[in-house]
Amino acid sequence: MKGQAFNPFLPSYEYIPDGEPYVFGGRLYLFGSHDCFDGKAYCLNDYVCWSAPVGNLSDWRYEGVIYKKTQDPMNPDGKRNLFAPDVKRGPDGRFYLYYAFDSAGIMSVAVCDTPAGEYQFYGYVKRPNGTIIGASLDDLYQFDPGVLVDDDGRVYLYSGFAPDPKSIPHFSNGRPSSSFGSFVMELEPDMLTIKSEPKPLLPTAGASEGTGFEGHEHFEASSIRKINGKYYLVYSTINSHELCYAISDHPDSGYVFGGTLVSIGDIFLNGRKREDSLNYLGNTHGGIVEVNGQWYVFYHRQTNLHQFSRQACAEKIYFEPDGSIKQAEITSCGLNNGVLLGKGIYEARIACNLISKEGCTFYPHNKRLTAGIHPYFTQDGEDREACNEVHNGESKSQYIANFSDGAVAGFKYFEFKDVNVVSVKVRGDAEGTINVSILRGGTPMAKIKIDARHGWLDFSAPLDIPDGTHALYFTFEGKGSFDFMSFELR
Repeated sequence: MKGQAFNPFLPSYEYIPDGEPYVFGGRLYLFGSHDCFDGKAYCLNDYVCWSAPVGNLSDWRYEGVIYKKTQDPMNPDGKRNLFAPDVKRGPDGRFYLYYAFDSAGIMSVAVCDTPAGEYQFYGYVKRPNGTIIGASLDDLYQFDPGVLVDDDGRVYLYSGFAPDPKSIPHFSNGRPSSSFGSFVMELEPDMLTIKSEPKPLLPTAGASEGTGFEGHEHFEASSIRKINGKYYLVYSTINSHELCYAISDHPDSGYVFGGTLVSIGDIFLNGRKREDSLNYLGNTHGGIVEVNGQWYVFYHRQTNLHQFSRQACAEKIYFEPDGSIKQAEITSCGLNNGVLLGKGIYEARIACNLISKEGCTFYPHNKRLTAGIHPYFTQDGEDREACNEVHNGESKSQYIANFSDGAVAGFKYFEFKDVNVVSVKVRGDAEGTINVSILRGGTPMAKIKIDARHGWLDFSAPLDIPDGTHALYFTFEGKGSFDFMSFELR
């Protein structure tokens, strides 16, 4: 449906995790890592950028490659991968790109005159004596930068990686446990040299008793904003599937736990527990931004049965009078100006809830551990192929694969009026009924009989749905499994 915004909001072939959103010159820019379709590791591709006019968040434009992994002098062979970045406009008006190479433990910086031009390597975050922060094993491990240029021009760099203490031997690569944690350091106006040694910031697992962060300790993904005189530090917690926030009156101290901003399984929303997750879990990372008076939280979802092909999503968030933020619900229409139209063709890939008969799992790094059991988002073709490209009559757009008995795909939300037919496009080897309802497990308002045999086929049924705003849930009862490409409401 042209002109509407969906989740994920970029083309189906694009895999941008760790998104940091910023408005520059009337456009909303998204900076992030760059996964590969069905990749074998995190962040295999070079940095790219996408942007949209602030007046139309459905009209995303590809800005191209802004920085290649081989541009860093420490990575001429490209064997290291570019992990989560942040971009900040410096006091000199130029744009600074901060990044960490996978597990190297140091922070690199590139610079450009425009937000989405070709960045050039600038240097490594260092001490006044020239030593690189994190270069030695006993130094603080640098990871997931967040950068703030305060109103007075002072510059702060937030960094940190704090796995559960029981997991540190796995992550350490010889570093002592004291190397890990949440830290902040002030930078000189050169955006590169620290003014003083890094300061501990947020509590981590095993050291949070009595702090208010219990159960939501800092893990990774620091992202900082100043809003109405308060400092909001967004981060991924030890739970990994959620983004939380902490608030302070000061940029480098005094943070108190605020709450959960978003969970990719809607865990904690209205008391939901992890075992009742509405989506497949993995890590998530993102930031918040205001566009035309509306605030959004950006995050990423998982695809392809593992954690190496993640996609950018966003939801509206709302501030309470006391400065707190309500947890956002995962939807199919986060950047849209309201709910979706209750008529037209929609791709199944915009499902915000995906659940198997056995529930949801936390995706492992090896998809073979979940193959054949769960439905999942995937695509045909190769990485970076156009989402609507068609070969031999088959689209390479993303779809839900392995939809079997008891599987549920949920879409939120639509505004219905005079809609009385629903159809689905599926392929595979399955026979049974797709029940369509407005509540998960609710009374079917349509029963679509399918007899899928390999190539894409359309099946339809009458739909008895009341006018108004509703979610849609598609639940399969039957034998075999199928791929779910799209549905149509008319």
